[in-house]
Amino acid sequence: MTGFIEGRTGTWEVVIGLEVHAQVSSESKLFSGAATTFGAEPNTQVSLVDAAMPGMLPVINQYCVKQAIKTGLGINAKVNLKSVFDRKNYFYPDLPQGYQISQYKQPIIGEGKLTITTEEGEKEIGIERLHLEQDAGKSMHDQHPSKSYIDLNRSGVALMEIVSKPDMRSAEEVGAYIRKLRSIVRYLGTCDGNMQEGSLRCDVNVSVRRIGAELGTRCEIKNVNSIRFVQQAIDYEARRQVDLLENGDPIDQETRLFDASIGETRSMRSKEEAHDYRYFPDPDLLPLEFTQDYVNEIEAELPELPDIKRARFISEFELSAEDAGTLVEEKTTAEFYEILSNGRDKKLSANWMITELFGALNKSGLELNESKVDADAFGDLIDLISDGTISGRIAKDVFGEMFDTGKSASSIVEQKGLRQISDSGVLTVLIEAVLSENQDKVAEFKEGKDKLFGFFVGQVMKRSQGQANPKLVNELLKEKLSG
Repeated sequence: MTGFIEGRTGTWEVVIGLEVHAQVSSESKLFSGAATTFGAEPNTQVSLVDAAMPGMLPVINQYCVKQAIKTGLGINAKVNLKSVFDRKNYFYPDLPQGYQISQYKQPIIGEGKLTITTEEGEKEIGIERLHLEQDAGKSMHDQHPSKSYIDLNRSGVALMEIVSKPDMRSAEEVGAYIRKLRSIVRYLGTCDGNMQEGSLRCDVNVSVRRIGAELGTRCEIKNVNSIRFVQQAIDYEARRQVDLLENGDPIDQETRLFDASIGETRSMRSKEEAHDYRYFPDPDLLPLEFTQDYVNEIEAELPELPDIKRARFISEFELSAEDAGTLVEEKTTAEFYEILSNGRDKKLSANWMITELFGALNKSGLELNESKVDADAFGDLIDLISDGTISGRIAKDVFGEMFDTGKSASSIVEQKGLRQISDSGVLTVLIEAVLSENQDKVAEFKEGKDKLFGFFVGQVMKRSQGQANPKLVNELLKEKLSG
């Protein structure tokens, strides 16, 4: 059972909450018109506002506000028609203002919920809030042995901080939650979700307790940038806390970092050293107010989201819940499938996409958008299977060549003469030859050894070099053997 650790003195329950920092998909920053392009030369995307030059005043980016509202609607959360920007005060070299403009007691989005799916079934995870804030710059310590450098390109970039309730109980549930949240923001177009680029990163709060007891002392693991590392950090940290408690030692409430090279968390700063941020409303920004009509207009523009699309695939296309879930997890995958299956057998399309295409992509380490086989080309292969031009076995070989070369299925079939043999006269000759060469097995079959039927089918397929129509072979064999 997930979410529990067996210690020397009994069972402990793991309690986890997440703070996910999602970079808003916007071409300009939250309070300035500076660009947000990833990977630009250091300090080339910095306005006077971002650099905190005297007298420079922030101006809210309306598009970022709209993106936050869309995300709030996407996570089934309450949209607050009035919210306030606050100054979160702390001093660090990559924070030129000496404070971060964020939201505290009056965020733009209130409580919401996400439904996740794990091996143990579905579970609802509560969302505490979503607030808008500006990102800090970046300190670089590896350019010179005795100096640090500051890149302010990220300074002022718009972030949505999405805070969950402590409803997760295992690394598996956390992985499902992050994947679901990433899927939703990608469908909405409000964040690209690229953890490797830092546009989606997590602070993980972990504590342990006896089953049914009050919440334990939590430790926060900062800025983890992959689902795998988040899960490793949780497993290590939960075990560390259990070992401390069972040895009679207290848990210090502290901020920790995850060292991926050794798979361990280590202390960053303790509660006593933590900042008093001294929040207060930003005097340069009026309260953010909009109408319910404005929210309704945004809601009307929302695309079909993963849960709704999954339910439609199950009800209309009669796909299994597992297959439907796999196909809708990523927006690009769902779009590929809908193009592929349009006017074709929905289940056959799903099976080939999940088994063959995904298998080949995983093996080669490619993403779907990097495949040489697009949805239309893959649909050509499905058509050849559906109309009996090629068998499923031959289709696998054809797909392998399509994936490697980018050639069309039709051209490969024609060039290699792979068309399926569906001429009953030709197949009858092959069947009679197989039965004639295996009279002893024919006799055994007629005496009740039904499993030999598969042997005969295999021999016919072998003699035809895999090009015989399996369905027709089965029908003709049954006739011959019953006769």
